[in-house]
Amino acid sequence: MPTPIVALDRVSKSFGPVEVLHGVDLALQTGSVHALIGENGAGKSTTMKILAGYQPPTSGEVRFEGEPVQFGSLQDGEAAGIVMIHQEFNLAEQLTVEQNIFLGRELKRGVLLDKAEMRRRSREYLARVACDVAPETLVSKLSNSEKQMVEIAKALSRDARVLIMDEPTAVLTNRETDILFKQVRALRDAGTAILFTSHKLDEVVEISDQVTIMRDGDVVHAGPTSEMSEDAMATAMVGRDVSDLYPAKPGVAAEAPVVLDVQDLSVPGFAKDVSFTLRKGEILGIGGLIGSGRTELMEGLAGLRPSTAANITLFGETTRFKRPGEAQRAGLCYLTEDRKLRGLLLERGMRENLTLPNLHKFGRFLIDRSAEDDALTQAISEFDIRAGDRDMRVGNMSGGNQQKLLLAKVMLSEPRVLIVDEPTRGIDVGTKQQIYAFLRDLANAGHSIILITSEMPELIGLADRIMVMRLGLESGTLGPADINEAAIVRLSMGLSAEQTPEMA
Repeated sequence: MPTPIVALDRVSKSFGPVEVLHGVDLALQTGSVHALIGENGAGKSTTMKILAGYQPPTSGEVRFEGEPVQFGSLQDGEAAGIVMIHQEFNLAEQLTVEQNIFLGRELKRGVLLDKAEMRRRSREYLARVACDVAPETLVSKLSNSEKQMVEIAKALSRDARVLIMDEPTAVLTNRETDILFKQVRALRDAGTAILFTSHKLDEVVEISDQVTIMRDGDVVHAGPTSEMSEDAMATAMVGRDVSDLYPAKPGVAAEAPVVLDVQDLSVPGFAKDVSFTLRKGEILGIGGLIGSGRTELMEGLAGLRPSTAANITLFGETTRFKRPGEAQRAGLCYLTEDRKLRGLLLERGMRENLTLPNLHKFGRFLIDRSAEDDALTQAISEFDIRAGDRDMRVGNMSGGNQQKLLLAKVMLSEPRVLIVDEPTRGIDVGTKQQIYAFLRDLANAGHSIILITSEMPELIGLADRIMVMRLGLESGTLGPADINEAAIVRLSMGLSAEQTPEMA
């Protein structure tokens, strides 16, 4: 086996008295894609940050080309050719795409910036990832998937010898993921060492040569990807069988009352004249491609966007919500797809995040801190939120625990209708199983749920009915007996859900 370009040798890491990595070994070879997988909180992010120079190890060694090194900063890591693409976007929102790509490495002609050359190269890097945005576009104007492709283009501009990719496909469409994988293979074939993390195990199988699995700060498996099935990977990650990922669907009784009746709901610029119903105890899935208007439609329903409708009836009362607070008081709550920017205050603690929308429950003039602490204790127990310190900054929590905290925050409002948008994006398989069980338990208890998700297995595995959207319009609705992947894809493309005999 040749000398790894970069390796961790018995690396441990502690934050205060808490040790989060326990003697981790990891070796990356040139011309190879190495997957690093594990549950949220398993230690993957800390491992990647130590490799890239963001954090020093507490003990053990980082080796670069066989020699011990001490990276004092990310700049030291990048100087050695190690580039990291973060799960959270590391872009300056008010700068243009080209300014972000060359930020800190601006090209000059004499004493002046060479703007023409930076724009030319930006177009070249964007073309390599098939990102059709103009280099002069402000990043704040881009969609999440476009921002991710800009992050990747920025990494390509750095001619990395080692490329670390933290959940790079979490916000990408299937087409964008295919484009990314084409670039990953090209980089691998050119001799780049790539470390790839993803909670999508089918992607791990497709793109990686080696896989290392972590659990609770330890490496529990390392070896060729070809020697492990997806089920074996999932079991190693969580330490238990996850073959029954989705809970059973008991079915919705035909006589179950309609709790929400929406007629001709429109959100200007995003959705037009969409009608649907939701019954008590039902999980209604909303499918469709990214950009189909799914999220914007539900934001309009919940008072987060301007909207119009012929009629909306909630629990038998005709209503319209101009603000989310009105919807919340009526028993309808929306759980955002973007937990980091719109769902949680990352600089604050768990208690403040949990109780902020419901401070009226904890006192009128003075906040009852003891009652808040009791609510947090209950949420930690009920939602299995795992954090070393209950006062820790939410931004330091793993993605899965952030999502469970966000769910606990929404449920503190006691909604009877819950809209959940991409509830398991960037979440490990074990936490997904917990969230799926919680949503089904809610439905079984009589709550009604609208589920927006880009994950086809999730849509099929959870939803009792599925409404598919395309270009801001309802493309069709599938009942329990009609739900299958082919029908959903066909409706997403504007075709009939059923194949004609000559197509079969």
